[in-house]
Amino acid sequence: MAGRLNCSLTRRRAGAALLLLAAVLLMHALFGRLLWRLHEDWLGEAASAPPPRLAVAFVRELSPQVVKTPPRPMTRRLPPPLASAELAPGLPAELPAAAIEPPAAPEPLGDLALPEPPPDAAEPGPEWPASTRLRYTLNGHYRGEVNGEAEVQWLREGRRYQVHLEVRVGASFAPLISRRMSSDGLLTAAGIAPERYDEDTKMLLRERQRVTVRFDREGQVLRLPRGPAQPLPAGAQDAASQFVQLTWLFLTGRERLEPGRVLELPLALPRRLYQWRYEVVGEELLYTPMGPLPAWHLRPQLERLPRTSDLKAEVWLAPGLQYLPVRLRIAQDEQTYIDLMLKAPPLQAAQ
Repeated sequence: MAGRLNCSLTRRRAGAALLLLAAVLLMHALFGRLLWRLHEDWLGEAASAPPPRLAVAFVRELSPQVVKTPPRPMTRRLPPPLASAELAPGLPAELPAAAIEPPAAPEPLGDLALPEPPPDAAEPGPEWPASTRLRYTLNGHYRGEVNGEAEVQWLREGRRYQVHLEVRVGASFAPLISRRMSSDGLLTAAGIAPERYDEDTKMLLRERQRVTVRFDREGQVLRLPRGPAQPLPAGAQDAASQFVQLTWLFLTGRERLEPGRVLELPLALPRRLYQWRYEVVGEELLYTPMGPLPAWHLRPQLERLPRTSDLKAEVWLAPGLQYLPVRLRIAQDEQTYIDLMLKAPPLQAAQ
């Protein structure tokens, strides 16, 4: 009798255990399915295809132009004053001040704002450079000396623009590291208005990494790859558009290039939003395959930025090449950086 009771109790316990195990497996299956759906949704959002590249034909070479500084006003030498008795008859004893002051110096071209297009214009005004391709030689350091090449394409069609910065470290046919940074958006009376930024990084023997930053202009919301949405500040730029925005500010005279001057702009990098500060270091002479080129050096004020693994860029803008970037230095830290130097004259599309 006792044996039968023990056998029955054992069967009941086994049945309960099987039911519990089945319930746990069912919960895991449902939870796993939910996680997979979330994973698919996340992948669909993160890996959505970037906008198609604008089609542009580069047909002419941009040669460096000599930017003339306005001449100093000439001072007029006056003859020694004559005694009152020696004054010619009919001349006043004193000349009016306006008659002896030198003429006003012409206003520098860089300080004259070019006419802006109306907000609803289909074509931007003349203050925007034509579509341009720039090619660079790359040198740098990443666990040792590295070499490679880079290319920047500034493309515009009507009010739309794109900036593509492509960097390849190592042999061009099999680079060790490659990164493509692309910005897509609109040209406005206030400058560049990014709508989307894409970053695609490939490293040898590592998984491909893609990130996207979205600028919701209608909802005034910024969406970084991680974290909640946050308010979109006016004039915000991304890692690729910032250089063309600087070019436009100086080309149109909206900002002055003076040593010590500081420019601020909201900068949305993949990890966080910054209030970026660029300091104008001064004018330097860069030696390029096209010959010596004067260029203005701008660098971020790192002491005012939090420590981060986001990349920081210094830029040299050449007035003789429409203030386009002749040199770029992009660094993560002192031991990890790349230095890009223009290796040929830029190519531009017909206006």
